[in-house]
Amino acid sequence: MAADPVSLAFKLPERKSTVLRELRGGFATFFAMAYIVVLNPLILGGGKDLYGHTLNPAQLTVATAVVAGAMTIIMGVGGNLPLAIAAGLGLNGVVAFTIAPTMSWQDAMGLVVLEGIGICVLVVTGLRRMIMDAIPMPLKRAIGVGIGLFVALIGLVDAGFVTRVPDAAQTTVPVQLGSDGQLNGWPVLIFCLGVLATFLMLVRRVPGAILISIIVCTVVAVIVNHVAHLTVTDWGLIQPKLPSHPFASPDFSLLGRFSLFGGFVHAGVVTCIVFIFTLILSDFFDAMGTIVGVTAEAGLLTERGEVPGINRVLFIDGLAAAAGGAGSCSSNTTFVESAAGVGEGARSGLASVVTGVLLLLTTFATPLTGIVPQQAAAPALVVVGFLMMTQIKDIPWTEWDIAIPAYLAIALMPFTYSITNGIGASVIAFVAIRLVLGRAREVHPLMAVISLLFVAYFAISPIEHWLNVK
Repeated sequence: MAADPVSLAFKLPERKSTVLRELRGGFATFFAMAYIVVLNPLILGGGKDLYGHTLNPAQLTVATAVVAGAMTIIMGVGGNLPLAIAAGLGLNGVVAFTIAPTMSWQDAMGLVVLEGIGICVLVVTGLRRMIMDAIPMPLKRAIGVGIGLFVALIGLVDAGFVTRVPDAAQTTVPVQLGSDGQLNGWPVLIFCLGVLATFLMLVRRVPGAILISIIVCTVVAVIVNHVAHLTVTDWGLIQPKLPSHPFASPDFSLLGRFSLFGGFVHAGVVTCIVFIFTLILSDFFDAMGTIVGVTAEAGLLTERGEVPGINRVLFIDGLAAAAGGAGSCSSNTTFVESAAGVGEGARSGLASVVTGVLLLLTTFATPLTGIVPQQAAAPALVVVGFLMMTQIKDIPWTEWDIAIPAYLAIALMPFTYSITNGIGASVIAFVAIRLVLGRAREVHPLMAVISLLFVAYFAISPIEHWLNVK
């Protein structure tokens, strides 16, 4: 019996798959990653730009779903791999808490667009592979671990599990447990239960554990909020109340609201270049690992260990980053949760098309996503932080020449609340240690250039002062 046109278009017979398996895989990936439609607005919505402006959560939800859905479909059709795309966790933290505070939201999203264009240029010119080769693998892993801790800290703070001490100058402790040194109130309890439940489901390998946790915690929060008569003050940003109308027409107001070069005017050229480089570094290394890992799990690597159509896949990933900036929902990248679909049998881009369509459909349920309190979504950040931190086992801690730069990347990201600072310190330390040990030949020229850019970034204040004096 001849295969149907859809099967032939996505090479299902060649990959020993069926339309049913692809549908099942597409649904599995959607349920595993749909939390990002709720979580991304909470992260970006929690940040303020230089002028104190915030982004509208409902508009962010629509933008997040639209860009993720559209780019996932494009990846499915253009790359023909079971890879889904959405706003990258960690990357959205950089945009919300590192870049936006130095400029307007439109300027910050413009830098994200430039990041995506930069990735596309790197793919076309072949520089992406060269830069990947320049950064030692242990540092790449350390960057992932540091981002994981940074994301986890954001979750702990958002949930109120960790708070700033009101007058830190009068104590040796800059942060504390709860609002007064102990955990108080129903919202924090719901967060704790959410973290525990998510981890328990993870160890039981429950598909969609993170999404299930968010949904269950939200339901519990709505009930508790009603029974205990809590207020917005008790919850923070979002009070879990059922909307009178659960469905509404999507608000696309955020799409296209970006300024391509405005950030260079307000934050400075050097600062913006470092920001763009940081986004590129975080994005394409994470994407490369995800693409190779998921494709290998699906058994689709070539005999030489290469991903089929890798240049198309990488180019689409770059376009996704730019699309995220253009949609004001932060840089989009390939999601590791795509492995859930592969586990359900997905072997082609048809599964991605299914996932993308489901993501687009969520744009009509914006009021429902607006009832999710931070205490219900924050457990996902803590759990994702754990998943990203598992890479730490592959760092050679007995080799101090690489362990010290790795340590700086991991420690400084959460402790300075900046991914940029962690990456910069690790790169500078790596180059400096190699020079001191007389091993300058081991430093790739691109690493040397990158380290100089980071030196300029850390010394931007005295440099600007010196230029003004001149």
